[in-house]
This record gives sequence, C-alpha cells and structure tokens, in this order.
Amino acid sequence: MYYLIKETLTEADRRQPEASDAQFVAVLTCEEWETEKDGFDMGIDMEPSFSDIHSTKAEVNYDSLTGSFMVPNREGLSRRSKRFSFALDEKGIVFIDDSGAAQSIIAEIQKTRKWRLPSLERFLYDFLEQIVRSDRDLLERYDRELDEMEIAIVREESEVTLERVNDIRSELRVLRTHYEQLLDFSQELEENENNFFRHDNLRYFRLFINRIERLRDTTVAIGDHAAQIRDIYKSHLDIKQNRIMTVLTIVTTIFMPLTLIAGWYGMNFRFMPELETEWGYPIIIIVSVLIVLGSLLFFKKKKWL
Repeated sequence: MYYLIKETLTEADRRQPEASDAQFVAVLTCEEWETEKDGFDMGIDMEPSFSDIHSTKAEVNYDSLTGSFMVPNREGLSRRSKRFSFALDEKGIVFIDDSGAAQSIIAEIQKTRKWRLPSLERFLYDFLEQIVRSDRDLLERYDRELDEMEIAIVREESEVTLERVNDIRSELRVLRTHYEQLLDFSQELEENENNFFRHDNLRYFRLFINRIERLRDTTVAIGDHAAQIRDIYKSHLDIKQNRIMTVLTIVTTIFMPLTLIAGWYGMNFRFMPELETEWGYPIIIIVSVLIVLGSLLFFKKKKWL
C-alpha cells in the first residue's frame, strides 16, 4: 500500500509518490521490499532487520534512517509483541511488515487524522502517538487494581495472592522497557543528523519525548506501588502467622499443667491417697477449671488475647 501525506493520508499507486511533491508512506511485505527497494533510491548501508527484531530502534545510514519497532501487545503484554521494520529518508517512509501491525496503525491515522500543515514529521508524530494512545488508561487500570488489592489486604476482605502482583510488575517492566526504547528512538529523530526533517517540525518529536517521559515516570511509580503491595502482603502474612502461633502457644500453655495433672494421677501407684478419697475427683476438676480461668485472666491482663 502507498499513501501520499496530504491533508489526510491519501492512497496512491506505486508511480504517484515518485511523480508527486508530497511525501509518501508505504507499507510493504518483506518480499515486496526485496523486489522494490532499489526503486526508493535510499542510501541504505544497514538493511532493516525482518526476522531478528528485539527492540524499537533507529539507526543512521549514509542517506537514510532504518530500524525496527517492537510494540507490546496491549491486549496481553505477555503475548508476542508486534514487530516490523522501516526505512526512511526526506521523501518518505517505508514500513516492512508481514504481520499487518503497521497497516492497522496507518488505517487508524487515515480514518481519524486531518492535517492543516501535512508533513512527514507530523505523520511520524501521529504514528508514534497511535502506538501509545491507550497507555494512560492502561496504567490507570493497573493503579486502581493495586489500590483495590491494598484495601483488600488491610481489611482482610478477600484473599489476595502475590501471583497477580508479580504479573503486574512483570507487565510494567515490559512497558517501561518499551518507553525507554521509544524515548531513544524519538531522540534519534529529533537529532536529525541527516537533515531529513524541517527544523520547525522537530517540535513534534519534542512533544512526543515529553509524553513518553511522563508515561515512563508513571510506570516506574506504579511499579514502586506494586512493590509496596508485595511488602504489605508479606507483612500481613507474617502478622497472621504470628496470631496463629500466639493462639497455639496460649492453648499449649493452658493445657500444660492439665497434662501434668493427668499424667501425674495416671501413674496408678498403689499408695496414692488422692485416688481413694471421696473428694479427689471433684477437687481435680475444680483445680483444672481454676488453672484454665487463671491462665485466661493472666493472658488477658498481658493483652495476649
């Protein structure tokens, strides 16, 4: 697919970008790129990577920029990221993508964007914005979920496990890494080493850098919140275990003298006068009850109960 950057992205055929003064956007498969790359006349000395994409990055060539995008799947950050490559010069940008991810972003821009001053810089800004458009809401959902977990832990209203907290921390690390890569990428664009971009339009990249820095800082803050939730959870778990141990200790302490009495009088020696007395059995009962009551009063006074 080929587009011209006019008031909106306007679909074009292969010959129109060459004949027009407008900058262009192209989306090609890897096979199409291998066939048509010489026609774009880009000074590429570092070929875009197709199969070995591990990050979002931009690399300066002799007379072009090449690089790749690795966009985490917002529907599930643990799923495989969307990956595609690009090549760019002052005439336009070519996305090399077999997954359809770049095409879906461009289709959204074509549907929702109209520019008073169309330019490649403005398109790149909108393309990058489209990648992170829902991230503010995503981070807010994480924050609300952590708040609810904290309240549930403190009030002991429901069972909270560390598994979900660890999942959130892992997903936030994925986002933080993504933002740091986008930050490096947009700074590379702002540097404008090959003078592909108009200096007045570099402000678009600065705007995006500011936004990504805010998203990154928010991600770090929520990650710290998740770490605090984990510490709170462990503290409450320790408190619950201490309560259980306290109850067990109290029960053991109360029954220890009763066990001694039962053991003592269970020896069945012949000459044990208490076994023959008429009041032996009720006296032992009364003594046992007094021991229990005395122990409970003692623990209550010490505020162990």
